[in-house]
Amino acid sequence: MFNKPNLFHGGESSAQRNGQRPAGTNLAAASAAQPAEAAGPSAAREPQAVGREEAPVVAGESRLIVGPEVKLKGAEILDCDTLVVEGRVEATMDSRVLRIAEKGAFKGTVGIDIAEIHGHFEGELTARKQLLIHAGGRVSGKIRYGKILIEEGGELSGDVQSLSAAGKELRAVDDKPRALAAVAG
Repeated sequence: MFNKPNLFHGGESSAQRNGQRPAGTNLAAASAAQPAEAAGPSAAREPQAVGREEAPVVAGESRLIVGPEVKLKGAEILDCDTLVVEGRVEATMDSRVLRIAEKGAFKGTVGIDIAEIHGHFEGELTARKQLLIHAGGRVSGKIRYGKILIEEGGELSGDVQSLSAAGKELRAVDDKPRALAAVAG
């Protein structure tokens, strides 16, 4: 009645995934089903998944992907090196990399090294190294950045300052009371 392929393995049985023959089949029938170039000695020794490549995993790097149609609300995201947003996220985080996909949206407070925005960001964003807004990306709120690149079609609005300018502004506020004290004393 429900003739759907297995969610993760496209209808393969566990025996097929492990390179084993299903019970009741002989080796000649299994070999005849293989293409000529795959029937060599290496194909018999090393069963491999066809058409699947996995991205290399960097040791010690943690990654969270919020998929399309997924909503994550009211969270504080901790110990995540890279956050990829394809759905919607309302959260607070401090991390290394934030990537918002074209249909992704993030609302909240973020302290990040590199922010790459294809979708929408609303809130307080501090990109310590680089803020990259692609065409179609929209960023609004209180924005601080080390370096910035906005592609044609990208939008940026709100209270926007470079971190160096924000730092100078803080130093100027600290210097004023000292100058007044020196004049008065």
